[in-house]
Amino acid sequence: MAVVVVTDSAAGLSADLVAELGIEVVPLHVLVGDRQLREGVEPVEIDYSADSVTTSAASPGELREAYERAMEHSGGDGVVAVHLSRMLSATWEAGRQAVSEMGADGRVRLVDSLGAGLATGLPVLGAARRARSGDTLDAVYECAVAAANRARTFILVNRTEQLRKGGRLSSAAAFFGSELVTKPLLQLVEGKLELREKVRTRSRAVTKLVAAATSAAGTEGVALGIQHLGAAEAAESLATQLREQNPTLTELHIAEFGPTLGVHLGVGALGVAVLPGGCA
Repeated sequence: MAVVVVTDSAAGLSADLVAELGIEVVPLHVLVGDRQLREGVEPVEIDYSADSVTTSAASPGELREAYERAMEHSGGDGVVAVHLSRMLSATWEAGRQAVSEMGADGRVRLVDSLGAGLATGLPVLGAARRARSGDTLDAVYECAVAAANRARTFILVNRTEQLRKGGRLSSAAAFFGSELVTKPLLQLVEGKLELREKVRTRSRAVTKLVAAATSAAGTEGVALGIQHLGAAEAAESLATQLREQNPTLTELHIAEFGPTLGVHLGVGALGVAVLPGGCA
């Protein structure tokens, strides 16, 4: 058999890639009023500006079920679970509890991706490809950890109000002043979402986003992931610019932010995940 890679629904991977590489995806939860919906399983239609919409992590029980299912599929070769940053979600901690309850003797390895969205998804792809090629549990785990440490994320949002309400953004962002005349460019640093800079106009902010991603890409080959919420045309335009600026690009994925991230980022958000060295 082969090592199986597990992730959560915030990773932003397409159903085709998940099926092709045998990745196990655990749904996160969107709470809309008194309804709790599983991302990627049940249809989620929400008003992203509504205060009544929140999100929650997968439970230890849900993760344990997924890990046990993955272990069975691996034929005992083992499981590598790559989840969104523990600084942004309780999912990794729930996974740690699940592994502890399983008593898996090191056959289930947890990785904090230090990111979210495709910044989690790209390391997952790298690990899953290594698993499919027959690499050992140690090799697949080390691949995921190394990719997570290399990955960088930059996000452009229209407003930071939703992020601050949800506690995902440092209070240092309070110095913005009037957000009506600024476009915040954010970045993930060691798993935490921080302000990179504030820009007067959206067009200028996109230029800064392209520059930041290109600077992080390096010159030895790079995989990129672009995500958006209700901004498909802007995402395609961003992809065109990034292709032009990164001649060593090895692969590029475009996806919409799922509800569990979209609730916090707001409509119009654009993000770029950068993985220097690619998803080999």
